[in-house]
Amino acid sequence: MKIRSGFVLREMCGENIVAGEGLEHINFNKLISLNQTAAFLWKKLEGKEFTEQEMADLLVEEYGIDMELALTDSRNLCKAWIEAGLAE
Repeated sequence: MKIRSGFVLREMCGENIVAGEGLEHINFNKLISLNQTAAFLWKKLEGKEFTEQEMADLLVEEYGIDMELALTDSRNLCKAWIEAGLAE
């Protein structure tokens, strides 16, 4: 899996927002806000190929959570990013 090119994480008014760079990516009706944890993962994984397991490993390392919970959260986030068109 990889975050699609053309999308960047920006902080706007204290919120982590994913925005498209270039006119072909802009859809002001669908802004995507990331919570602090999702933004952390985005920053760590941007520009790299990654797996759900690698995402989970980052969560365990950063937040000290159980691996099973980290894998569940990683799967859900990957699914959400794919459905939103942010990752492939």
